[in-house]
Amino acid sequence: MQNSAQTPLPVAATQNPASSTVRIGGETLRVTVAATEAARERGLSGRTGLLGDEGMLFVFPRDGTYAFWMKDMLFSIDIIWISPGGRIVHVAPNVSPATYPEDFVSPASARYVLEVPAGFVDAHGVKVGDIVGL
Repeated sequence: MQNSAQTPLPVAATQNPASSTVRIGGETLRVTVAATEAARERGLSGRTGLLGDEGMLFVFPRDGTYAFWMKDMLFSIDIIWISPGGRIVHVAPNVSPATYPEDFVSPASARYVLEVPAGFVDAHGVKVGDIVGL
């Protein structure tokens, strides 16, 4: 894993629409960055899927306990909550669209949430406490 987890996101990654990369589980993922309220509300709703090296990074203006649901989702995902320093604080693996309207929320405060294809967490041994290179 990269040691860059303590650095803030690049300026380009905080403006929408934007893309960036994150390093997690030994892989570099191309992510769409959702840094505005509208982009965070839209999320991956309506999309038909993600490639194995893709994800969506939700960037929040402050730390909090952010709830996610599967409204209008067409495929399953893993949801990963990340602290401001880049440490994984919670993981919800293999969340299915059939779970809507259930909310998924981290018991720990987070600044970022990363959505990746279902199965990524298990395939790459991602767990609470790991560092994500933002």
